[in-house]
Parts: sequence; structure tokens; C-alpha cells
Amino acid sequence: MSIAHNVPCHGPLTSRVSIEGTQLQRIEQPNPASAMMTIMKKQTLVALALLLLIPVVIMGGGFLSNLINPEIAAGHPNYPRNFQLLTLAKNLTFLGSGLLAGILWILSCYLVIRSKERSIFWLLCAALGPIGFAILMTLNDNVPKEMDWHARFVRSLNIFVRIVYEACRFVAVWWLAYQAMVLKRNLMIIVQSASTGLSRAQIIDQQNASSGMWAFGEGLEVIYLAALFYLLWPIVFNLAARIFRKTAPTAP
Repeated sequence: MSIAHNVPCHGPLTSRVSIEGTQLQRIEQPNPASAMMTIMKKQTLVALALLLLIPVVIMGGGFLSNLINPEIAAGHPNYPRNFQLLTLAKNLTFLGSGLLAGILWILSCYLVIRSKERSIFWLLCAALGPIGFAILMTLNDNVPKEMDWHARFVRSLNIFVRIVYEACRFVAVWWLAYQAMVLKRNLMIIVQSASTGLSRAQIIDQQNASSGMWAFGEGLEVIYLAALFYLLWPIVFNLAARIFRKTAPTAP
């Protein structure tokens, strides 16, 4: 007689129990949905989601703002008043998206602080932008998760090695952010060249004609990506450590 049924199990594993006569066999299968939660705190996941929403909110606000054209009031009664109202709506839409992005930024910093069980006064670092976010990410986690290998790794370093590690991480994050911006710029040039028929050199010349605007926009992209990569750094570290521990040969 053979009986097989699923048994719920807390944690990153689900269990399948098979009974064959008097033998009991337990087969543990990984559950990807809960595996991530074993190496990351819920606050960190939410902070990541909020950071990813920031460009969506800004681009959405810009798109909605461009849809509002005050000139459509021309030829209608009360043109001056309607023009002013539409202009106000256009500006409020754009400014509102920026305000919402700022709120998302503050909430992301707050959740990082909460995940590390640190004082709320560290939220003042949010005003420093990506530099303040880097400071928050260097804070030790007072209550690290059992499988948060990055938190345990940095806590094991002495002060001198820790300074070198954080300096290398700072340089690496900003270098990756800049390279990601350059990659995005080149891809956009390729797409624009294919859609408009202009050569890449012509598109670059157009960008150079308004270099100040492009430099400002790309600077904002690098700042955002630096903060995002700082938050992703321990996540990638823990995922790599998890894969390494699974693939590493066990001692006999």
C-alpha cells in the first residue's frame, strides 16, 4: 500500500511525504517564492519596489503634463481664464509627480532604516540624496536574518578592512551606474536612428546642441542608478552566496 500527500512546511521548503509500507520517505523541494524571504527582509523588498516606482512616476507625470496643451483653449469663450487654468493643471501635474517621487524616496530610506533596526534620526540622510543612501546602506544591521550573509560578512570585518571594502563598493556602484547610463544612451541612439532614419552622428550632434539639458538628465539617471545598485548589492551578494553554498561540495 502506498500513500503520498503534501505536508505544509514553514520556511523555504515544501515537503512531500511518501509512506511505503513501514518506510517513511521525506523529499524536500525548494519553494522559490519563500526562498527570497530567507535572505531578505520584507522592508528591503518594499524599499526596492518603491525605488523602482520612482522613474515610472516621473515619466508618467511628464507624459500626462505633455498631454495638457493650454493652447486648446484658443477660440473658446473665456480664453485667458481657461488658458491659465490649463497651464496651472499642466504645472501641477509635473510638480505633483516630482513630489510623489520625493515621497517614494523618503519612504525607501525609511524602510532601509527599519530593516536595519536603526534610529529614525538616520532619516535625515535622505536629504543628502545618493550619498545619504550610501551612508544608510553602510550601517550595520542590528538584527540580521540568519541567512543574510552580507550583513554577517561586513560585521566580521575589522575597521580598516571595512573602510577599504566600503570605499571599493562606493567606487564600484558609481562606476556601474555610469556604465549603465552610457549603455542606455547608446541603445536610445540606436533606436532613434532606426525609427527616424537619421545617422547616429546626426543624433549625437542634436544632443550636443542641447548638451546642458542632456547632461542634467543623464546626471539624474546616474544618481538614481547609484542608489538602486546600492540596494541591490547585498541582495546579489546573498543570492550568490546561496548558490555557492548549494553547489559547493560537502565535506565527507
